[in-house]
Amino acid sequence: MRITKIGLGVILGSSLAMAQNPTRLGFDVASIRPSPAGGPPPGVMAGLRIDGAQLRTTFLTLKDYIGMAYRLKLYQISGPDWVGTDRFDVAATLPDGSLPAQVPDMMQTLLEERFQLKFHRDSKDFPVYALQVAPGGLKIPEAPPDPELENADAKAPQAFVGGGSSQGVSVSLGRGSSFTFANNRFEAKRINMPALAGTLERFLDRPVVDMTRLKGSYDLSVDVTGEDYRAMLIRSAVVAGVILPPDVLRSLDASSLPSSLFDGLDKSGLKLVATKAPLDVVVIDKMLKSPTEN
Repeated sequence: MRITKIGLGVILGSSLAMAQNPTRLGFDVASIRPSPAGGPPPGVMAGLRIDGAQLRTTFLTLKDYIGMAYRLKLYQISGPDWVGTDRFDVAATLPDGSLPAQVPDMMQTLLEERFQLKFHRDSKDFPVYALQVAPGGLKIPEAPPDPELENADAKAPQAFVGGGSSQGVSVSLGRGSSFTFANNRFEAKRINMPALAGTLERFLDRPVVDMTRLKGSYDLSVDVTGEDYRAMLIRSAVVAGVILPPDVLRSLDASSLPSSLFDGLDKSGLKLVATKAPLDVVVIDKMLKSPTEN
């Protein structure tokens, strides 16, 4: 049985892949329906799941689908506000012999055919945090090799499982990699630096770009203050597209940067440096608000 789950905006890559490929794969059959109002039912996580030849997504925004299809982070997608709020569930059948790595290509076809998506590429300077090794050097050990993970079938799907609430956030990134943010602590297991950068930006006010040049995977634990913990949870909810009360958003605007997170990273031999960097973006020129008929 093949099972893949991708949740809470976890993207299948960070490179921009825009070339139009006339031989690109598409789903054999795909049904698209608006997600239930009020969020997923109890016990159901937002994300993507592949079980055999069946693909299902739940409670993802159109921006999530675009990011998944074109290997983009959400801030690299510019379009009308509703692409980040309107949510859809997809049930689709994968072609015989296809692999999970080909799902982004199939999602491109789905968006272009069913939502009439058209866009153009551009580049834009963003305020970012550069994730760097601190002057004193890295102070956390590289995770030891895991023979079971190293000997795993390269064609086997990875599992991405995520969930979040007012009590915290927990995401499994597959291949033994995961992070949790709960009880005033950020903890990552077997995480590489690009994934750590993408994870940290969920909780901050700007994108995080990996500039460490580190190739390994690491275990990391950082304690944060209660005030910073609350502010970071609010930011993660905003990034996930959760509609929050105005008074909650005002408290976020009034809060400062989570200095305890920055300090904790520094103790691990990492630092976040505020700077600007040009990043690739896509600008949506046309997209249907509702898909064509199933």
